[in-house]
Amino acid sequence: MGHENTNWGQSVAGVVIRENKVLLARHTYGGGSGKLIIPGGYVDFGESPQDALKREFMEETGVEVEAKNIVGIRFNMHDWYVVFRGEYISGEARSDNDENSEVLWVDVEEALTREDVPELTKKMIESAVADNEGLVYKDYVANTKHAPYSLYCI
Repeated sequence: MGHENTNWGQSVAGVVIRENKVLLARHTYGGGSGKLIIPGGYVDFGESPQDALKREFMEETGVEVEAKNIVGIRFNMHDWYVVFRGEYISGEARSDNDENSEVLWVDVEEALTREDVPELTKKMIESAVADNEGLVYKDYVANTKHAPYSLYCI
């Protein structure tokens, strides 16, 4: 797949929990190589973060998800990273044999103690299971040429 449409400044990930297990993928490259992380990736130009999450999950794990509330946002000088609580819709977890070497459902408590799960993934899992709603989607219509907008707030 080409990367000419990739917006390298915007990325998303999702924490999907089903039957008290979180979906994790063993990364195959970069600083996360060999680590179990929450799936995600870059947003394409013209794509909403929610649609990017759906696409990335399907490509990387074979699982269909729907983006729900936002459980974390990370900013730095070069980009932003938004983490959604994702809802499992359908599909059997499988590796893409490219960006990950395995995809598995891991008990939430186990994921929070494993050494092969990085701290950022642990923090996002903790945020997703916390007793709060996080930032939730609100209907919003803007009167500008830059619509559509997505609004998440408390």
